[in-house]
Amino acid sequence: MATIVEKFFANKDELTAELSSSLEQSLVAGIKEDGRAVLMVSGGSSPAPAYKHLSNLELDWANIDVAMVDERWVDADHEKSNEAFIKSTLLQNHGAAANFVTMKNDALTAQNGVAECEAAYKALKRPFDVTILGMGPDGHTASLFPHAEGLEHGLATDDLVCAINAIESDVTGKITERMTLTLSAIADSKVVKLLISGEEKLAVYKQAKEGGAVADMPLRAVLNHPHINIEVYWAP
Repeated sequence: MATIVEKFFANKDELTAELSSSLEQSLVAGIKEDGRAVLMVSGGSSPAPAYKHLSNLELDWANIDVAMVDERWVDADHEKSNEAFIKSTLLQNHGAAANFVTMKNDALTAQNGVAECEAAYKALKRPFDVTILGMGPDGHTASLFPHAEGLEHGLATDDLVCAINAIESDVTGKITERMTLTLSAIADSKVVKLLISGEEKLAVYKQAKEGGAVADMPLRAVLNHPHINIEVYWAP
């Protein structure tokens, strides 16, 4: 079982304030200890205010690496691109000076792009200082989707990234081809911040925490990993 600390907030503003402060402290500490800090970022509405707050801080951004947790296999100017989201929120103002490592490359498919992406991620300092995860109503996290093609490999491999082809659903939308951090890479983080909002997702999280088949709810693999330090942030 992972080490899990649950932080429940009265509203999203309180969550954002705490998350922003914690991320700042982790990045400053990472630079102090190792000379560089590595922040693994996810898309989604929950971290967006914290990203915007961080972008305005006068941190030593030249020594901060920002890299994606997962990405749809689409160009960076696509409306569904996580990279575009990160560039419009975190990599603004002072944050624009950070070193950004993308997952999407010029390969035709995510599977064909794995080797190049793996090489880029292996160049980053490990353990990563912070990895930010979200969670879907189907129990997926990163792009580790239930019963997806590539899921079993993503949960078992020692590689840092893997290609995923999810089963099309209301959650995935039509773009099912993704690149994602593996379970091993998520575990190679000083701390994982799992961001959850709303009663529906809280119920999904509790269901995942109770145990069951990992293929049905891949978040279970993270929650049950013996070496992951997780901080769960929840707000209604």
